[in-house]
Amino acid sequence: MDIFTKCLKDKTLKEVKKARLLGYYPYFIPFDKLDGSRVWLKNRPLLMAGSNNYLGLSFDPRVKEAALKALENYGTSCSGSRFLNGTIALHEELEKKLAKFLGRKKALCFSTGYQTNLGAISALLASGDHIFTDRYNHASIMDGIFLAEGLKGKIHVHRYRHNDPLSLEKALASVPLKEPKLIVTDGVFSMEGDIVKLPQLRELAQKYKARLYLDEAHALGVIGKTGRGTEEHWNLPGSCDIIMCTFSKSFGSLGGFIAGDVDIVDFIKHSSRPLIFSASIPPANLAAVNAALDIIIAEPQRVKRLQEIARFMLKSLKEAGFEVGTAESPIVPIITGNRDLTLKFWHTVLAKGVYTNVVLPPAVPPDRCLIRTSYMAIHTDEELKTIVKALVEAGKKHKILK
Repeated sequence: MDIFTKCLKDKTLKEVKKARLLGYYPYFIPFDKLDGSRVWLKNRPLLMAGSNNYLGLSFDPRVKEAALKALENYGTSCSGSRFLNGTIALHEELEKKLAKFLGRKKALCFSTGYQTNLGAISALLASGDHIFTDRYNHASIMDGIFLAEGLKGKIHVHRYRHNDPLSLEKALASVPLKEPKLIVTDGVFSMEGDIVKLPQLRELAQKYKARLYLDEAHALGVIGKTGRGTEEHWNLPGSCDIIMCTFSKSFGSLGGFIAGDVDIVDFIKHSSRPLIFSASIPPANLAAVNAALDIIIAEPQRVKRLQEIARFMLKSLKEAGFEVGTAESPIVPIITGNRDLTLKFWHTVLAKGVYTNVVLPPAVPPDRCLIRTSYMAIHTDEELKTIVKALVEAGKKHKILK
């Protein structure tokens, strides 16, 4: 059999072709222009209600200026791996600031957020280790586990019910106390928009002698009084052994990092294959993150505004009658359940001038298809009202709302 035969017979490919034919295909959409809270599609302006640029910093003049300056001083690429010729002074400057920001001893930058989880988790795990992962954790966490298994042998994977400490404890209790254990969780879950129950997870980690790894991709710059994420939200500084985050959300750039104790970060630095064998993050991206971090620290009102917007949108969409699950952040899912209904709803909202994201299986369970909306600190009150109006009108048209 030709190895390509399975591609041509793939069920997903057939669904893609059908959606394109009907005009409902919602992915890989090429915008003509991005500008703050608006995007342009085929020269038509749309309100963006589906971006992870939570603080709007990718458009901040200070961030763009820093990127341009780095471009002039360092060129467009580091042209190599961090391990060899791809580390520049900007890396170490940023890593020191990130570690201080989170109250950790050391930080390490990777080229993407996905690569950060892939590289850190695969480095930490060894054959026979146990990892406990929330069922709604990001795919990059699972891929880090798969890579570890491919490189080192059997990893014992325990997937506990979403944000359910009782389910986690049952899994932990099934493993002998002396065996190595790592609990991995998102801080803010990327589709549901809810916040991990960190106090309970910290207690369980201590009780069962496990280490705790916290993915803060959607939490830093988003929750906590000053944007320092889940630990600050729960007033539990230093409660996690490793903090991970991406730069492609609140930091308005590209890349990612981990932060923790010196020896643990150094171990990952010298044993992570995705880090060692990937080209380094470009200088302009490093400089952009550096400037964004300065702004987050100096202007906590941005975080406050984002949290106010989250409360307003949650209240507005709940009162309208939408099912938003357990959301408690600027990520507000509209749960529709049905695949075809979700696509039609999305298309109507788009026609009304608002861009959102369609989330279908396998990213969510088959009965939990949803429209993922997310908001930025730069959205105005009038823009938010316009978004609500478009969602409500589309919801009524498709009988999602009564």
